[in-house]
Amino acid sequence: MPARTAPRGDVAAPAAHVPGAGAVVPAATPVRVDAVLFDVDDTLVDTRGAFAAAVGAVRRAFLPHVPPEREPELLAVWRDDVHGHYRAYTRGDLGFDEQRRRRADELHVAFGGPRVDEAAYPGWLEVFWGTFQASWRAHDDVATALKALQAAGVLLGSVTNARVALQESKLAASGVEGVPVLVGVDTLGFGKPRPEVFLEGCRLLGTDPARTAYVGDEPDVDARAAAEAGLVGVWLDRPGVRRGGPSAGTPDDAAHPGVHRITGLDELGGVLGL
Repeated sequence: MPARTAPRGDVAAPAAHVPGAGAVVPAATPVRVDAVLFDVDDTLVDTRGAFAAAVGAVRRAFLPHVPPEREPELLAVWRDDVHGHYRAYTRGDLGFDEQRRRRADELHVAFGGPRVDEAAYPGWLEVFWGTFQASWRAHDDVATALKALQAAGVLLGSVTNARVALQESKLAASGVEGVPVLVGVDTLGFGKPRPEVFLEGCRLLGTDPARTAYVGDEPDVDARAAAEAGLVGVWLDRPGVRRGGPSAGTPDDAAHPGVHRITGLDELGGVLGL
């Protein structure tokens, strides 16, 4: 972990344009940031791309009647999780495999495939997980952004809504270095958007929440929740990869006090005044 440097002067982020709002939203209050906590999935690691590969393998194995050109629709159903099974898992209401089995079953039913019950689930998981795990890659802008932050003496860590061991494996396989997984859903028994999750990350990093930024791709669970916990929330709104369902972004998310919107990690230094 890099040594902490003396606090930099107050810096203000540029005004952010909110997609679809037709207006420029004033920048959040100037901040001094000594640390950055990152989400992992679809922030550091291209989990959407890995899911696309896994869903493609599921289509070929279990839904062969669905033409390949409909794979983007399958991916959208999987990622959107409109019934919120994954969020139920992060609240501690469902087990990890049960939430995934339910999502798999809903995916099959939506496209006229066989039900994924408890007996069918192990075979389904072998196809899905093997492809998913082999497809982990970091986003192209990650290495440069992390090097810039480390060079500036900024402390780094990650707070995630998946298990710590899983995310450590994912970061290692993707070649992401220098971002320890500080808090997972198994650390406290629940995940974001609970404020305790973000505050535990700050405690372990040894930083003041008000001088710690949190960067994630979900506007509500990541950026807004972090800002409401007292951190600087940064919504990473990569072009063309927004989720639908419970995670869909709205203009209000970017306008929320304490939230900055960026479209790539190359913009993060500007928000933090680096």
